Amino acid sequence: MLKLESAAAFVAIADAGSISDAARRLQVSKSVVSERLAELERALGTRLINRTTRSLALTDDGTAFYARARRILQEVEEAATEIVERRGELSGRMRISAPVSFGSLHVSKAIMSFLLRHPKIELTLELDDRFVNLSADGYDAVIRHGPAPDGDVIAKRLAPSRRVLVASPDYIKQHGKPQSIAGLDAHRGIIYSNRGAADWRFKASRGMVHANPQLALRVNNGILMRDAAIAGLGIALLPTFFVYQDLRKGGALRALDVGAEPEGAMVHMVYPNDRRISTKVRALTQWLRDAFGTPPYWDARTPSA
Repeated sequence: MLKLESAAAFVAIADAGSISDAARRLQVSKSVVSERLAELERALGTRLINRTTRSLALTDDGTAFYARARRILQEVEEAATEIVERRGELSGRMRISAPVSFGSLHVSKAIMSFLLRHPKIELTLELDDRFVNLSADGYDAVIRHGPAPDGDVIAKRLAPSRRVLVASPDYIKQHGKPQSIAGLDAHRGIIYSNRGAADWRFKASRGMVHANPQLALRVNNGILMRDAAIAGLGIALLPTFFVYQDLRKGGALRALDVGAEPEGAMVHMVYPNDRRISTKVRALTQWLRDAFGTPPYWDARTPSA
């Protein structure tokens, strides 16, 4: 007799590409995942996955079984969710990914209050700056900062993200303020390494214009960029959600005006397009929108340059 938990283990292995990652996703040990896979193969009388010390690959039977097994598991989960929703409750497991810095600064507090409101939800929140694969990595939804992602996904806006040039009073005293976009080229820049200097884009009357500052520091974390700007290493172009508190009167940073607005972005909730979005994800999406506000509280509290 086939067991759903064995089919779930197989699908998790196929999606994750390894037994270790599947075990982490299912929150069980590697040995349990291996046993469930072996049990399923015995029940079906065929090998589903070819395993070596370095890789896993679906057999022809595994490929044929995977598509239907995944669809069945998805329908079972949706059926269970529907029953719970009919009772007016939110419960069950949910796995979400969010960027490291934005998640720590703004998502975490909102999610904690969400869980206090819905204590039957079992939430796994993973902070990761990489662009995770929703389906393959097993997420119900991911929170992302930047342009709307491509591919077979649906993106719902959570909040706009305005960016601002910032520098410390000491840096400005020593190097002066740039008066134009071109003037930024003579200054030292703290660059977000995931995008590079080409990320310094401004909305000018003639269209988008790039600035090319001299490199002071290249780093892949917004909080470290903010700290480097506070230390006086150079000018940083950062979302206001990193620096709104430091820009207050008497704060550690000053906003710089070069006569053009830096290109902004958007914070999205992204989920797969291949299945019905759960009530839990919809509820969390609206909760985050309400928690961030319109305009978001980090913009409402950010002084102009």
